[in-house]
Amino acid sequence: MILHEMRPERMTPAHHTGRLAELVCSNSLRSDRIENGVGLLKQEMRLLGSLIMEAADQSRVPAGGALAVDRDSFSEYLERRLSGQPGFTLVREEVTEIILDVPLIIAAGPLCSDALSESIKERIDGGQLYFYDAAAPIVFHDSLDHGTIFRASRYERGSDYLNCPMNKDEYLRFYEALVGAERVERREFEKGELFAGCMPVEEMARKGEDTLRFGPLKPVGLTDPRTGETPYAVVQLRQDDSAGTLYNLVGFQTNLRHPEQKRVFGMIPGLQNARYARYGVMHRNTFIHSPGLLNQNYRVKDGTRPLYFAGQITGVEGYVESAAGGLLAGLSMAMEVTGNAFDGFSPETMIGAMGQYVSGYAGKDFQPMNANFGLLPPMTERIRKKKERYQAYARRSLDMIETIRERIKGGNCP
Repeated sequence: MILHEMRPERMTPAHHTGRLAELVCSNSLRSDRIENGVGLLKQEMRLLGSLIMEAADQSRVPAGGALAVDRDSFSEYLERRLSGQPGFTLVREEVTEIILDVPLIIAAGPLCSDALSESIKERIDGGQLYFYDAAAPIVFHDSLDHGTIFRASRYERGSDYLNCPMNKDEYLRFYEALVGAERVERREFEKGELFAGCMPVEEMARKGEDTLRFGPLKPVGLTDPRTGETPYAVVQLRQDDSAGTLYNLVGFQTNLRHPEQKRVFGMIPGLQNARYARYGVMHRNTFIHSPGLLNQNYRVKDGTRPLYFAGQITGVEGYVESAAGGLLAGLSMAMEVTGNAFDGFSPETMIGAMGQYVSGYAGKDFQPMNANFGLLPPMTERIRKKKERYQAYARRSLDMIETIRERIKGGNCP
């Protein structure tokens, strides 16, 4: 197997290193509970032997009920494991053209280079779509005011987050400064389409005074130990490295100018003197119009030679969903080139449901999608309580994954 990676020979607007699988928007792989859609997807991937999940579990850092990782350890583990695989070759150069002389998986990611984007566009007869993505700032732990900040997870589920409590006056001053702050204005940005899952915090704030308080700044499940009361709003910080020296501002993806980030975010209690390891950035993401182009295994339908797309470029949203698409595409192509029949995964599994969504979306406005239980077919038995219903979805899905895993093993899939 040959893997082409253009970094560090050619960088993107969002990446900072040349390491494989560099996480740029967040170090969080989100919920690890199976009664959550992405938590179920991660457990499916673990059962299927996902290297991404192996690396994540080996490099995890405290994050309550979420799975967050040390970015450097995560990338280093993956590179080390891949480099040790027999027959694996890593080529550090940009691929500028699709040449189908061998079975191919295009996992170029949402920051696909211009040259490869044009080649993809020619191959699929247009249908190229764009949206914009944003990354949150990262601050140094030793620059925070720990007399103001308290450590806790929501609903007393541990103490993995740092919490910056705000009273009403503090929140309103911050809100006014945020909506009036100067943004990085770019011609293409003004025409771009913002995906709601990565909406910049300043754009979210413009939707209304209380939008942030019911979103990333919601105070529910948290009690300020200094007052014994629930704050009016709370900014949470999540550990970003295993040493605990870096913290990510949760939900604070932004397109503000760097001086404005320092000024406005410095109004948050506890961040007055914060030093930034990385300011928030915004960049263009690319995805293809997959419905009608790909089948449920992410294979291009009209090709005689195996050509697959995988990851966020297909129209899934999120690190975990992207990795799951890559796992499915890889398994499918391995079975195909070894002459084994492989129908894929049932839509009653989350990995199968994501493939069904990407390949079969019937609406007019195809947009990126996160893993969620709404993608799964309903249970035959009606279960009123949501948590119990989602647990039943998860049991059904994981039972099917076990069956499919045995079938893949029986097919001598490499």
